[in-house]
Amino acid sequence: MKWLLRILFAMLLLLALLLAAAWFCFPWYAQSLADRALAGKPFRVAVSGVGLPGFSGVGFRSMKVLFATPPDGCSDAAAYTLLLTDGSLSWHFENRDSSGSQALLPKAVNAAITLEADSLNLKPETNEFGFGDRKPKITVHIAVSRLNGFNISFKPLSATYPIEQATVTREKLRLEGVNFRVRLSAAEGWQQPLDTLHVAKLFSDGNPTPVGNFRALFGSKRDPLKPCTLTLTNCSLELLRWRASTERIAYDLKEKSSRFTLTMAEIPLAELPGFDGGGSKTPLATGRVGGSLPIEFQDSTVIVRNAVILAGKGTSILFYTKEKRPLLSFDMGNGEMLKNLNAKIILNSRNEKLSGLALSNLSATLFGGTITSTPVSFDPSANTTLLTLKLNKINALERVRLHGDFRGSLKGTVSGSIPLTLAKNGFSIHNAALHSLGGGRITFAPPATQKSAKERIFGTQKPDADYTFSEPELLLNRSFNGSTTVGFSLKQVLRKTDSGELLLLSPKGTLMLQHNRLNPDMASLSDFSAGFFGGTIAIEHLDYDMAKKSGETMLQVNNIPLQKLLDLQGTKKIYATGNVKGSIPIKMSGDLFAITNGGMNAEQAGQIIYATTPEERAAANQGLRTTYEALSNFLYVQLISSINMAPDGKSTITIQLKGTNPDFQGGRAIELNLNVEQNLLDLMRSLSISSNVEQVISEKALQMQKK
Repeated sequence: MKWLLRILFAMLLLLALLLAAAWFCFPWYAQSLADRALAGKPFRVAVSGVGLPGFSGVGFRSMKVLFATPPDGCSDAAAYTLLLTDGSLSWHFENRDSSGSQALLPKAVNAAITLEADSLNLKPETNEFGFGDRKPKITVHIAVSRLNGFNISFKPLSATYPIEQATVTREKLRLEGVNFRVRLSAAEGWQQPLDTLHVAKLFSDGNPTPVGNFRALFGSKRDPLKPCTLTLTNCSLELLRWRASTERIAYDLKEKSSRFTLTMAEIPLAELPGFDGGGSKTPLATGRVGGSLPIEFQDSTVIVRNAVILAGKGTSILFYTKEKRPLLSFDMGNGEMLKNLNAKIILNSRNEKLSGLALSNLSATLFGGTITSTPVSFDPSANTTLLTLKLNKINALERVRLHGDFRGSLKGTVSGSIPLTLAKNGFSIHNAALHSLGGGRITFAPPATQKSAKERIFGTQKPDADYTFSEPELLLNRSFNGSTTVGFSLKQVLRKTDSGELLLLSPKGTLMLQHNRLNPDMASLSDFSAGFFGGTIAIEHLDYDMAKKSGETMLQVNNIPLQKLLDLQGTKKIYATGNVKGSIPIKMSGDLFAITNGGMNAEQAGQIIYATTPEERAAANQGLRTTYEALSNFLYVQLISSINMAPDGKSTITIQLKGTNPDFQGGRAIELNLNVEQNLLDLMRSLSISSNVEQVISEKALQMQKK
């Protein structure tokens, strides 16, 4: 009997050793077990780094699953590779034998098998796309039944996979924040029930695009009449943070196409990027916008046809002064602001010079004109996007509204081109050329203080002025840091005040803004010139501090008729011919300016006639009478003048004349030195008295009519 016990003990020990050996050697023969179990199946599993199994699971370093989907009437056959790293396979059994049997091996159990890993990556053999997930957890429920003896059957019950913050890549494009709950069950015929698909953001070339926050309900069950159609319902997304939605998107798997219309929600314009930084007191935009975008999708190409953007009543863009006071606004109208919008967007361009989202064939009707764009190109070395907008007869000027101390009326269309470069740190403009055959009038009228009639007649001249301009042309450049250069030219500018008019013909020059990092308020004017009184004036360079209202420059005058300058002085008895040229240094401070050592000289010989009456000559002393007689018909060969003026208007003008008078002392050579001291500001003030009187009388008459 002892030997029987010994044999039994030896057999049990051997069995234990075999089990221990099998457990210990499991990592080495796990792959063979998997190959044997999956022989003849349409997929293959390769595992490495398998750990020692426990009672409820086993770990592994990597698991690669190769499988293929068969062709059907909607799509071709495809092969895929699924890779999991640093994962584990765990199991849990629950006895569902209701007979109450206490057998060692129950007849029916439910098994929950859970696959977890640090990462999951899925790619087709063609590398057409890639799917990645961090910390995936896939759970499969299986019913295990023992029929007769050790004859065991397996019946899958369900599978769940909550996708959270996954990514999908396709060459230059990347979807981030993909969320969807995969829930399959035998009870539902292994069809995915409706659940929410959410994609947080779309990236192109590593840069965020304006498209994001896509949501839709998706289920795998298809319409029997349209077996190749995948349907998404209750779809919405954000385009430039603008919510768009459509009730249904039907995607044809066979044709790889879809058609639908996105309805743009009616939202405040101030909520869109670029207009959302003004705050409640100084909004950058008012009103509401909406619209619709008809979309055609065909094999990675999106075509927009005849889209419409609507602007509600009171929709406008506002601009402010540095003191946060309204300066001007741009009226966006009421109705179809942008219509006939067409564009072609390639979602995954393989052209290295194009971004992952390649835009082309952009055109639209805007404010009665048209806007088009060149194809959008991408510079991978600088990570920038380039395009050129072309404007044709856009009715923009008439939509400008002036506020504060300014008012006016502008008319005309705008045409030209705007080359844009877009980057992460902003945008730049290179040689944008804009022109208009229109123009308008701008009135500067600051609030007037309360004054008596006497003060209004004999007081300072009103600062009100009307500026009329026509046919502006601009050449615009802007760097990423905001530095802006504007080359400008106009047909003419007319300044009109109570004291007279000032006409500049063909003014042109270059204005620089935000170019001085140390002083952003510094504006620079260079290469300015204009026709003036039949001659020209020019400024080579002027740096003007807009905050301090200060600056210095040199005003160059050329070929100015002498008679025009005399008329400015209000003289009625001096007539002159000839032209002058010179340089006038000007220093500005606040509302005042000063002139130091300015000078003008005659460009050629001319004539001066000082018309005096016999009474004036008789009343004059001998020296003044001689001057009157010499200037009665003075033919000058040299005229040299200098001018100095203090900020208070006190000025000294010296004039040196050389020439002859054929009617005086036999036409001998004459040299005259004249000194004129006066207050030019008082002179201008006196010239305005008559207009002030007319205005006061007109206002009094209007008041009498109202009574």
